[in-house]
Amino acid sequence: MNGTPVPPDGRARPQSGTSGPPGRRAGGAGPAAALAAASAHYLRGEPIDMSALAAELGVGRATLYRWVGSREQLLGAVLAEMTERTYRVSTRGVGGSGPERILMLLDRFMRAVVDAEPLKAFTEREPRLFIRLATMPGTIEDRCTELLTEELQAEIDRGAMRAPLPTRTLAQAIVRVADSFMYAHYLGGNRPEIDQALEVVELLLRPCQSGASGAGGDAGANGRGISEAG
Repeated sequence: MNGTPVPPDGRARPQSGTSGPPGRRAGGAGPAAALAAASAHYLRGEPIDMSALAAELGVGRATLYRWVGSREQLLGAVLAEMTERTYRVSTRGVGGSGPERILMLLDRFMRAVVDAEPLKAFTEREPRLFIRLATMPGTIEDRCTELLTEELQAEIDRGAMRAPLPTRTLAQAIVRVADSFMYAHYLGGNRPEIDQALEVVELLLRPCQSGASGAGGDAGANGRGISEAG
């Protein structure tokens, strides 16, 4: 689940009334400008080259590295940002409540991820780097876990479910399960196994369906997830 999603249409959305390199449109040179410029290249399916990106921003390579760290760290930040964009889009119009809502959201989200054209372009160029970024603990997993923790806690707070584990722990477990199935084809499988991922997540959520009336008490115990998210 973590690490690679992009907006479902896979297109960068330029700001109206702007011109020039993407980084300069982000409001001047700096880390945010570098991330915006790199994200624009990613969404166009283009490789991210640090020398070219520095020139685009009008700074030296040393300055760019000081802003964003290594190329791998920058890619991790880009993919984490794309993860959140896709997740936010996936939540629109999702009905239901409790575990049912979580499963519907995950289904929509995972399918948007694996169908994203910029992701396909990136994984064709650098499959090993992608797997390392997508499946190891780090920026992308932290962002995914935080987003799902927020969603789970909202359902707990409204009394639609309860969590037998700390909310963030449950969210992290779901993220790791989803990753292992969603990216199975990069690890020797033939295709993404989204249906299988949802079956396992449903088992994880099954204890959350009973005793929802006690969610108010559980929410206080499990409400640490957002503040603990990295």
